[in-house]
Amino acid sequence: MADPAAGGVNLFVGAVRDRDHDRDVLRLEYSAHPTALEQLAAVAAEVAAEFDLIALAAVHRVGALEIGDLAVVSAVSAAHRGQAFEASRALIDRLKERVPIWKHQAFADGTDEWVGVC
Repeated sequence: MADPAAGGVNLFVGAVRDRDHDRDVLRLEYSAHPTALEQLAAVAAEVAAEFDLIALAAVHRVGALEIGDLAVVSAVSAAHRGQAFEASRALIDRLKERVPIWKHQAFADGTDEWVGVC
């Protein structure tokens, strides 16, 4: 992200939380479609072009994660902070909307749910 022209660098870190929908989360697991990396690259390229960024990076973990683990990390750098903030939000929002990664979470009440599965 570091570059002499970068006046704004924005980092987003998404962590596994202990509650969702007013229920205690015990654990979760992320699964990804084989095209997930390709889709992530397409979203990243789209955001980079739209916001005239200097640099962009994003990663989303898959597999079993514990409470507090990092699930997704993204970063952008741009000439100005406003561009960096806007691009960061667009990147994470589009990643969550369009990259085929699904969350299966187990709750303390014995129920579970899949998130992001149509």
